[in-house]
Amino acid sequence: MDGRSEQPELRAFLASLHRGELLSGTVAAIERFGVFVALDDGPAHPVFPGVGFITIPELSWTPVAAASDVVRVGQRVTCEFLQFDTWNLEARLSLRATRPDPFQEFADGIAVGQRLRGPVTKLVPFGVFVRVADGVEGLVHLQELSSPPAEAPSDVVRVGDEITVVVTGLDRERRRLTLSRRRVR
Repeated sequence: MDGRSEQPELRAFLASLHRGELLSGTVAAIERFGVFVALDDGPAHPVFPGVGFITIPELSWTPVAAASDVVRVGQRVTCEFLQFDTWNLEARLSLRATRPDPFQEFADGIAVGQRLRGPVTKLVPFGVFVRVADGVEGLVHLQELSSPPAEAPSDVVRVGDEITVVVTGLDRERRRLTLSRRRVR
């Protein structure tokens, strides 16, 4: 028995929370898989250093290499409650949900057909990613990289190259931006 099977006070507290509710606390521990938060309200956790838990993707809108790049132990945080993890008896939290999404802000001022310029950030077999604004990257599919189409992205560009692209698609819901280098006029 690990101390999680009983805990009626903790279960009742977690069950009383509602999605979207803001919870405050202190970063209690940073692990490679996420961050434990000791919440200001509610009982302590019998096993973990905090009742709140933030997975790495929920720390920031931009990719995070390590949780310590975003938060530090002892830091005060206010997070949005996502769900009650009944297996671990913890509150799953999102720090990024409390901050403006750079993609949505970017999308407000952009239109299909608009030209942009930015550095190539990553080469993948099906194309390249280009940073067009802080926290915003778009994909140039391989067939949109050059005319005639190249066999591999590395035949055309390298990471760090500044290229001009045109917006060919914008999906706010999925936070995806598609670009073309071939269609730049």
